[in-house]
Amino acid sequence: MKKAQDEIKQAEMQKVEIMIGKVMQIGVMIAAAFMIVGILLLFVSGKSGYVGNSHPHDFSSILLGIVQLKSYAIIMGGLFLLILTPVLRVVVSIYAFVVAGDKLYVWITTAVLIILVIAMVIGMYGI
Repeated sequence: MKKAQDEIKQAEMQKVEIMIGKVMQIGVMIAAAFMIVGILLLFVSGKSGYVGNSHPHDFSSILLGIVQLKSYAIIMGGLFLLILTPVLRVVVSIYAFVVAGDKLYVWITTAVLIILVIAMVIGMYGI
């Protein structure tokens, strides 16, 4: 009975590990696609989409610039997605540890996620 439960848990963990790998691969590919499109747009137009040395600093201005097809905003959006990819990996890892029933690692990984979010907020707002 115990062996069957361990096998089920191990199979679930393999599925989660595959999902984590796919999240990382897809995140990096989407981020790279954004950056390539932004760089191509920059080379074709010869303009960043912004006057002088100004550029988007927050998520809303990056999103607005992407909608307006500003090359620098598209590149920044790709970088944001690249940074977000490992954060999503941490979220999926929390799920994996919950499924595995490993409470210690759930708490540790949750603490890591909180630290990442705090660091992103500090970086974004310069607190």
